[in-house]
Formats: sequence, structure tokens, C-alpha cells
Amino acid sequence: MPEPITLEVFTDYVCPWCYLGDNRVKKLKKNYDIEVKIVHFPLHPDTPAAGRTLAEMFGTGPEAIAEKNRNMKGLMEAEGLPFNDRSHTYNSRLAQEIGSWAETQPGGNAIHDKFFEAYFVDGRDIGDPEVILDVVKSVGLDVAAARTVLEERSFKDAVDADWAKSHSYGVTGVPTFVCNRQGLVGAQPYEVLEQLMTEVGAEQR
Repeated sequence: MPEPITLEVFTDYVCPWCYLGDNRVKKLKKNYDIEVKIVHFPLHPDTPAAGRTLAEMFGTGPEAIAEKNRNMKGLMEAEGLPFNDRSHTYNSRLAQEIGSWAETQPGGNAIHDKFFEAYFVDGRDIGDPEVILDVVKSVGLDVAAARTVLEERSFKDAVDADWAKSHSYGVTGVPTFVCNRQGLVGAQPYEVLEQLMTEVGAEQR
């Protein structure tokens, strides 16, 4: 049998379009023989440790933020995804490092969904180490080991490499999907992702 084709997904846990796109990639995995590789992307790397209000980040007032939340909630509901209003964004760097570590653990891929949920559904600060460790616990991974990863920054190089790959590929927005040197940018409809699979010769399951 041929080796499954690798689909690289450039993403950040604080990106609502990535949360949406992730759901479509799950469907793609069910229907095509592909390996999905998460590549962490620095969406707002300068976000302070305490987070930043969306109003400050977008330079707008509360009415505009409320409208953004309404629009996004409608898109999420159409996709069957839970979503609650956001008021802040948070620094996702440490969550990305733990996400990279989790992928080296049995069953650790489940953590990606849980980081999205912690932020977009529960409104938690996923830049807070204690919140991160709660997420680790929720997927049954070793909390003490994860704490050591955070303290020693032992997966810093892995995320640095992802950020460098993002730069070398010329990725400037997320989600971005790359497969066999072909790419798509943005939360593309499922049908468009499926067309990419056809173009790169991915086997249907």
C-alpha cells in the first residue's frame, strides 16, 4: 500500500478560523488516507502574559466586538461547534510547547481539541500554566511531566522550528493547509479541502 499523504496544518489555538478548520480536517481524515501534521504558527506572539482585550487588539469598540462574536457564533453553530463570546486573546506560546510535547505521548493528539475548547468554549486563559496543566489532565496525560516541560521549556526548540517553517513557507495567516507543495489559506469549505485531496492523489478510505 502507498504511504499516506501528509497534510500540514499551520494553526494557532487562539485563532477561531483554526478551530473551525480543525473540525473540517477531522472529516477529511475520516474520508481520506492522510497523516495530519500540526505546525504551530505565531498568530499574536507579542500578546502579554496577562492577555489582551479584543477591543485593544482590533482597535475597536464593544459593539464591533459583539458583532464579531455574533458572526463567529453563527459560523460555529453551522459547523456544530460550541462557541462562547470572547473578550480577550491570550499568549498561546506555552500551550503550543505542551501541544508539541503531547504529540510524543500515547493519545496526546487529543490535546489540540481541548486547547481550542478551553479557549473558545470555556473562555480560559490558555497562556496560564495552571490552565495548561488542567488541559493536560483532561486528556489523561502526565501532569508532573508536563509541568517539567513548562519549567524547563524542553519543547521550545520544537515550536521554534514550527515558527521557522511557517516563515520559510511564507505562511502569513492561519489556518493554512499544505500538501505536496500545494497550499490553501483560510478556513476553506470542506469541499475545497476535498478537492485538494483529489489533486494530490490522496486515497479515499
